[in-house]
Amino acid sequence: MTRTSTQTTAQILRERILEGNILPGTTLRQDSLAQELGVSRTPLRTALAELARDGLVTYEANRGYAVRAFDIADIKSAYDVRAMLEGLACRLAAKHISREQIETLADCVQNGDEILSSGVLAPEKLAPYRRMNVEFHETIIAASQNPWIGDFVTRAHNVPLSSDRIFFWEDFDIIHRSHNDHHRILAALRAGDGRRAELLMWEHVINAGDVLIEKVAPRLEPLGGRIPFAGNCDEISLNPKGTQE
Repeated sequence: MTRTSTQTTAQILRERILEGNILPGTTLRQDSLAQELGVSRTPLRTALAELARDGLVTYEANRGYAVRAFDIADIKSAYDVRAMLEGLACRLAAKHISREQIETLADCVQNGDEILSSGVLAPEKLAPYRRMNVEFHETIIAASQNPWIGDFVTRAHNVPLSSDRIFFWEDFDIIHRSHNDHHRILAALRAGDGRRAELLMWEHVINAGDVLIEKVAPRLEPLGGRIPFAGNCDEISLNPKGTQE
């Protein structure tokens, strides 16, 4: 077994779970998974144990691993944590951010402007926009120079639909407002105004959670509030990548 194969297996399973391609409550049968992923049982077991530590799957003796079920309250709690932590990252980043990191953020904002310049986020532009969005947030977290923030934000991302890789890409008004937040956060960091950057980021993440819950909660009420999405998420009228950041 190599660490690389374990990491790759864990990442594949993590993405499938977070994007809803494996339903909450699904039992993860190791024989079929190992065959499908082209790995042996050993790295697969190690990967599943890693996902269990991250809270994405649960383990029961004699039953094995299963995908953890989450509800609306879990999603809201994850966004609350993300908002506080990423706000703190902005406050710290205002003191420590380098010129190169400011340039990276500026490049992200310009890239986002170009992607959205047509007045719509076209499907073929979704992946580049997601990459820009992730790089923007991860650059600020790195600039905070506090490694614990990144660790705990990653844990919050492990709740389905709460990741910064998820957004409602067909609603341009939501995307446009979100990207305008990126402009304001960058301006505050350039000015060294940590408190303003913190408040802007807090509102940015909280709004993302509010929008998502507003969109999906009515569809989940008949299902007891549990997240039923799978594959293309048609059951709750989300696109394959969910909510905005």
